[in-house]
Amino acid sequence: MKRNINIFEFPLNLGLKKKDHETEPGVRKLPDWLRKFDFHKKINPDHIFRLDAPEYSMELDQESGVLNSLSIIDYAQKQADFILNNHKDNSFNILLGGDCSILIGTALALKKLGNFGLFYLDGHTDFILPNLSSTKAVAGMDLAIITGLGHEKLTNIQGLKPYFEEENIFCVGNAETDDEEYVAQIVNSYIHYFDLTQVRKNGFRKTAEDFLKMTGIKNLDGFFIHLDVDVLKDELMPAVDSRMEDGIDYENLREILKPLIHSPLCFGIEITVLDPDYDQKGMYTQPFVKNLIQIIKNKED
Repeated sequence: MKRNINIFEFPLNLGLKKKDHETEPGVRKLPDWLRKFDFHKKINPDHIFRLDAPEYSMELDQESGVLNSLSIIDYAQKQADFILNNHKDNSFNILLGGDCSILIGTALALKKLGNFGLFYLDGHTDFILPNLSSTKAVAGMDLAIITGLGHEKLTNIQGLKPYFEEENIFCVGNAETDDEEYVAQIVNSYIHYFDLTQVRKNGFRKTAEDFLKMTGIKNLDGFFIHLDVDVLKDELMPAVDSRMEDGIDYENLREILKPLIHSPLCFGIEITVLDPDYDQKGMYTQPFVKNLIQIIKNKED
Protein backbone atom coordinates (compact mmCIF):
# COMPACT_ATOMS: atom_id res chain seq x y z
CA MET A 1 0.00 0.00 0.00
CA LYS A 2 1.35 3.42 -0.97
CA ARG A 3 2.04 5.61 2.04
CA ASN A 4 1.56 9.34 2.27
CA ILE A 5 4.80 11.31 2.68
CA ASN A 6 5.35 14.30 4.95
CA ILE A 7 8.42 16.52 5.07
CA PHE A 8 9.24 18.16 8.39
CA GLU A 9 11.84 20.92 8.43
CA PHE A 10 13.78 21.38 11.68
CA PRO A 11 16.61 23.85 10.90
CA LEU A 12 18.27 23.65 14.33
CA ASN A 13 22.00 24.29 14.68
CA LEU A 14 22.31 24.72 18.46
CA GLY A 15 23.73 21.22 18.81
CA LEU A 16 27.01 22.22 17.13
CA LYS A 17 29.89 24.37 18.30
CA LYS A 18 30.73 26.90 15.62
CA LYS A 19 34.19 26.81 14.14
CA ASP A 20 36.46 29.85 14.46
CA HIS A 21 35.82 30.98 10.88
CA GLU A 22 32.03 30.58 11.14
CA THR A 23 29.36 33.03 12.23
CA GLU A 24 27.21 30.00 12.98
CA PRO A 25 27.02 26.41 11.68
CA GLY A 26 25.41 26.39 8.24
CA VAL A 27 23.33 23.24 8.80
CA ARG A 28 20.28 25.37 9.55
CA LYS A 29 20.16 26.09 5.79
CA LEU A 30 19.77 22.40 4.92
CA PRO A 31 15.99 22.28 4.26
CA ASP A 32 16.11 25.30 1.93
CA TRP A 33 19.26 23.96 0.28
CA LEU A 34 17.62 20.63 -0.55
CA ARG A 35 14.59 22.49 -1.88
CA LYS A 36 16.91 24.39 -4.23
CA PHE A 37 17.93 21.06 -5.77
CA ASP A 38 14.30 19.95 -6.18
CA PHE A 39 14.25 17.44 -3.33
CA HIS A 40 10.81 18.59 -2.16
CA LYS A 41 9.44 18.78 -5.69
CA LYS A 42 10.57 15.29 -6.65
CA ILE A 43 9.53 13.71 -3.36
CA ASN A 44 6.14 15.42 -3.87
CA PRO A 45 5.01 15.14 -0.25
CA ASP A 46 1.41 15.45 0.86
CA HIS A 47 2.45 18.08 3.40
CA ILE A 48 5.50 20.18 4.27
CA PHE A 49 5.78 21.38 7.86
CA ARG A 50 8.41 23.70 9.34
CA LEU A 51 9.33 24.60 12.91
CA ASP A 52 11.74 27.52 12.96
CA ALA A 53 14.62 27.30 15.39
CA PRO A 54 16.03 29.83 17.88
CA GLU A 55 18.93 32.05 16.96
CA TYR A 56 22.38 30.52 17.30
CA SER A 57 24.33 30.84 20.52
CA MET A 58 27.15 29.07 22.35
CA GLU A 59 25.91 29.17 25.92
CA LEU A 60 27.56 26.56 28.11
CA ASP A 61 25.20 25.19 30.74
CA GLN A 62 27.37 24.42 33.76
CA GLU A 63 24.82 22.05 35.27
CA SER A 64 24.55 19.69 32.29
CA GLY A 65 28.01 20.41 30.90
CA VAL A 66 26.79 21.00 27.33
CA LEU A 67 26.17 23.95 25.04
CA ASN A 68 22.70 25.45 24.67
CA SER A 69 20.94 22.78 26.73
CA LEU A 70 17.95 24.91 27.77
CA SER A 71 17.22 26.06 24.21
CA ILE A 72 17.66 22.53 22.88
CA ILE A 73 15.30 21.13 25.52
CA ASP A 74 12.70 23.78 24.73
CA TYR A 75 12.94 23.13 20.99
CA ALA A 76 12.79 19.36 21.51
CA GLN A 77 9.48 19.65 23.36
CA LYS A 78 8.02 21.93 20.69
CA GLN A 79 9.34 19.59 17.99
CA ALA A 80 7.76 16.55 19.65
CA ASP A 81 4.38 18.28 19.87
CA PHE A 82 4.75 19.49 16.27
CA ILE A 83 5.37 15.94 15.03
CA LEU A 84 2.54 14.46 17.09
CA ASN A 85 0.08 17.12 15.94
CA ASN A 86 0.91 16.81 12.25
CA HIS A 87 1.85 13.23 11.43
CA LYS A 88 -0.83 10.84 10.25
CA ASP A 89 -1.10 7.12 10.78
CA ASN A 90 0.61 5.13 8.02
CA SER A 91 2.53 8.16 6.77
CA PHE A 92 6.26 8.18 6.02
CA ASN A 93 7.97 11.18 7.56
CA ILE A 94 11.14 12.83 6.26
CA LEU A 95 12.75 15.10 8.83
CA LEU A 96 15.30 17.59 7.56
CA GLY A 97 17.79 19.06 10.04
CA GLY A 98 19.62 20.76 11.33
CA ASP A 99 22.15 18.95 13.37
CA CYS A 100 21.83 15.62 15.17
CA SER A 101 20.26 17.19 18.26
CA ILE A 102 16.91 17.14 16.44
CA LEU A 103 16.84 13.44 17.33
CA ILE A 104 15.88 14.39 20.90
CA GLY A 105 12.58 15.93 19.83
CA THR A 106 11.82 13.02 17.53
CA ALA A 107 12.65 10.60 20.32
CA LEU A 108 10.24 12.33 22.68
CA ALA A 109 7.46 12.10 20.10
CA LEU A 110 8.09 8.42 19.44
CA LYS A 111 8.24 7.60 23.15
CA LYS A 112 4.73 9.05 23.46
CA LEU A 113 3.57 6.92 20.52
CA GLY A 114 4.91 3.60 21.83
CA ASN A 115 8.00 1.41 21.99
CA PHE A 116 10.17 2.19 18.95
CA GLY A 117 13.48 1.00 17.56
CA LEU A 118 16.20 3.19 16.09
CA PHE A 119 18.58 2.55 13.19
CA TYR A 120 21.40 5.02 13.79
CA LEU A 121 23.46 5.43 10.61
CA ASP A 122 26.30 7.82 11.38
CA GLY A 123 30.04 8.27 10.90
CA HIS A 124 30.29 8.67 14.69
CA THR A 125 28.66 6.88 17.61
CA ASP A 126 27.58 10.11 19.37
CA PHE A 127 27.46 7.96 22.48
CA ILE A 128 29.57 9.79 25.06
CA LEU A 129 29.21 11.91 28.17
CA PRO A 130 30.25 15.59 28.20
CA ASN A 131 33.55 14.84 29.93
CA LEU A 132 34.74 13.01 26.79
CA SER A 133 33.57 15.75 24.43
CA SER A 134 36.04 18.38 23.26
CA THR A 135 33.21 20.61 21.98
CA LYS A 136 30.50 20.07 24.67
CA ALA A 137 28.06 20.04 21.73
CA VAL A 138 24.85 17.98 21.94
CA ALA A 139 25.11 16.75 18.33
CA GLY A 140 28.07 14.64 19.43
CA MET A 141 26.14 13.11 22.35
CA ASP A 142 22.60 12.69 21.06
CA LEU A 143 22.59 8.88 21.01
CA ALA A 144 23.72 8.85 24.63
CA ILE A 145 21.06 11.38 25.63
CA ILE A 146 18.11 9.57 24.05
CA THR A 147 19.06 6.34 25.84
CA GLY A 148 19.32 8.05 29.21
CA LEU A 149 23.07 8.64 29.48
CA GLY A 150 23.85 12.15 30.67
CA HIS A 151 22.25 14.87 32.78
CA GLU A 152 18.59 14.42 33.73
CA LYS A 153 17.72 17.80 32.22
CA LEU A 154 18.30 16.35 28.77
CA THR A 155 17.73 12.64 29.34
CA ASN A 156 14.51 12.82 31.35
CA ILE A 157 12.42 15.52 29.70
CA GLN A 158 8.81 15.25 30.93
CA GLY A 159 9.85 12.17 32.93
CA LEU A 160 10.09 10.05 29.76
CA LYS A 161 13.59 8.57 30.26
CA PRO A 162 14.76 6.64 28.33
CA TYR A 163 13.29 7.72 25.01
CA PHE A 164 14.74 4.62 23.31
CA GLU A 165 15.86 1.38 24.95
CA GLU A 166 19.50 0.60 24.17
CA GLU A 167 18.72 -2.97 23.07
CA ASN A 168 16.29 -1.61 20.43
CA ILE A 169 19.04 0.35 18.65
CA PHE A 170 21.47 -0.49 15.86
CA CYS A 171 24.38 1.97 15.65
CA VAL A 172 25.99 1.55 12.24
CA GLY A 173 28.89 3.12 10.34
CA ASN A 174 31.20 4.63 12.96
CA ALA A 175 34.55 5.55 11.39
CA GLU A 176 36.06 7.10 14.52
CA THR A 177 37.54 3.82 15.75
CA ASP A 178 41.07 4.86 16.75
CA ASP A 179 39.98 6.37 20.07
CA GLU A 180 39.59 3.37 22.37
CA GLU A 181 37.92 5.31 25.18
CA TYR A 182 35.39 6.77 22.74
CA VAL A 183 34.51 3.36 21.27
CA ALA A 184 34.43 1.67 24.68
CA GLN A 185 31.38 3.69 25.69
CA ILE A 186 29.15 2.05 23.09
CA VAL A 187 30.85 -1.35 23.20
CA ASN A 188 29.96 -1.53 26.89
CA SER A 189 26.29 -0.68 26.24
CA TYR A 190 23.43 -2.90 25.09
CA ILE A 191 23.27 -1.16 21.71
CA HIS A 192 23.86 -3.39 18.66
CA TYR A 193 27.05 -1.82 17.33
CA PHE A 194 28.50 -2.18 13.82
CA ASP A 195 31.47 0.03 12.99
CA LEU A 196 32.54 0.37 9.35
CA THR A 197 34.62 -2.80 9.40
CA GLN A 198 31.87 -4.80 11.05
CA VAL A 199 29.07 -3.61 8.76
CA ARG A 200 31.17 -4.39 5.70
CA LYS A 201 31.81 -7.86 7.06
CA ASN A 202 28.18 -8.45 8.01
CA GLY A 203 26.84 -6.98 4.77
CA PHE A 204 24.87 -3.78 4.36
CA ARG A 205 21.56 -5.36 3.36
CA LYS A 206 21.93 -8.13 5.94
CA THR A 207 22.53 -5.56 8.68
CA ALA A 208 19.26 -3.86 7.75
CA GLU A 209 17.48 -7.21 7.59
CA ASP A 210 18.88 -8.18 10.99
CA PHE A 211 17.47 -4.96 12.40
CA LEU A 212 14.06 -5.65 10.86
CA LYS A 213 14.15 -9.15 12.30
CA MET A 214 14.87 -7.70 15.73
CA THR A 215 11.95 -5.27 15.51
CA GLY A 216 9.67 -8.19 14.62
CA ILE A 217 10.90 -10.47 17.39
CA LYS A 218 10.47 -7.69 19.95
CA ASN A 219 7.10 -6.72 18.49
CA LEU A 220 8.06 -3.04 18.45
CA ASP A 221 5.50 -0.44 17.48
CA GLY A 222 7.79 0.82 14.74
CA PHE A 223 11.23 2.27 14.15
CA PHE A 224 13.01 5.39 12.98
CA ILE A 225 16.14 5.98 10.88
CA HIS A 226 18.77 8.57 11.73
CA LEU A 227 21.03 9.44 8.78
CA ASP A 228 23.98 11.73 9.41
CA VAL A 229 25.50 12.37 6.00
CA ASP A 230 29.00 12.15 7.50
CA VAL A 231 28.60 8.38 7.28
CA LEU A 232 29.42 8.78 3.58
CA LYS A 233 32.99 8.74 2.32
CA ASP A 234 34.66 12.12 2.51
CA GLU A 235 35.15 12.18 -1.26
CA LEU A 236 31.36 11.93 -1.64
CA MET A 237 30.28 14.22 1.20
CA PRO A 238 32.88 16.56 2.72
CA ALA A 239 30.23 19.20 3.52
CA VAL A 240 29.87 18.15 7.15
CA ASP A 241 30.85 19.40 10.59
CA SER A 242 33.26 16.60 11.50
CA ARG A 243 34.93 15.03 8.49
CA MET A 244 36.16 11.43 8.43
CA GLU A 245 38.03 10.05 5.43
CA ASP A 246 36.50 6.59 5.41
CA GLY A 247 32.81 5.87 5.04
CA ILE A 248 30.20 4.17 2.90
CA ASP A 249 29.35 4.84 -0.76
CA TYR A 250 25.97 5.34 -2.42
CA GLU A 251 25.59 1.68 -3.35
CA ASN A 252 26.09 0.78 0.31
CA LEU A 253 23.58 3.46 1.32
CA ARG A 254 21.01 2.06 -1.08
CA GLU A 255 21.55 -1.50 0.16
CA ILE A 256 21.09 -0.55 3.78
CA LEU A 257 18.26 1.97 3.49
CA LYS A 258 15.90 0.37 0.98
CA PRO A 259 14.74 -2.54 3.17
CA LEU A 260 14.28 -0.15 6.09
CA ILE A 261 12.50 2.71 4.33
CA HIS A 262 10.07 0.39 2.58
CA SER A 263 9.09 -1.48 5.72
CA PRO A 264 5.56 -0.57 6.88
CA LEU A 265 6.99 -0.23 10.40
CA CYS A 266 9.27 2.66 9.40
CA PHE A 267 7.99 5.91 10.91
CA GLY A 268 10.49 7.89 8.88
CA ILE A 269 14.03 9.15 8.44
CA GLU A 270 15.93 12.25 9.52
CA ILE A 271 18.73 13.83 7.48
CA THR A 272 21.32 15.80 9.42
CA VAL A 273 24.60 17.74 9.25
CA LEU A 274 24.88 18.49 5.51
CA ASP A 275 26.26 22.04 5.61
CA PRO A 276 25.57 24.11 2.45
CA ASP A 277 28.37 26.53 3.39
CA TYR A 278 30.88 23.80 2.50
CA ASP A 279 29.23 22.93 -0.82
CA GLN A 280 28.38 26.28 -2.32
CA LYS A 281 28.04 24.95 -5.87
CA GLY A 282 26.09 21.87 -4.83
CA MET A 283 28.50 19.42 -6.41
CA TYR A 284 28.18 17.04 -3.44
CA THR A 285 24.56 17.82 -2.62
CA GLN A 286 23.20 17.03 -6.08
CA PRO A 287 24.28 13.36 -6.18
CA PHE A 288 23.14 12.97 -2.58
CA VAL A 289 19.68 14.31 -3.43
CA LYS A 290 19.48 12.11 -6.54
CA ASN A 291 20.40 8.97 -4.63
CA LEU A 292 18.13 9.71 -1.68
CA ILE A 293 15.14 10.32 -3.94
CA GLN A 294 15.80 7.05 -5.77
CA ILE A 295 15.95 5.17 -2.48
CA ILE A 296 12.79 6.74 -1.05
CA LYS A 297 10.85 6.45 -4.30
CA ASN A 298 12.18 2.91 -4.84
CA LYS A 299 13.62 3.70 -8.27
CA GLU A 300 16.73 2.16 -9.79
CA ASP A 301 17.88 5.16 -11.86
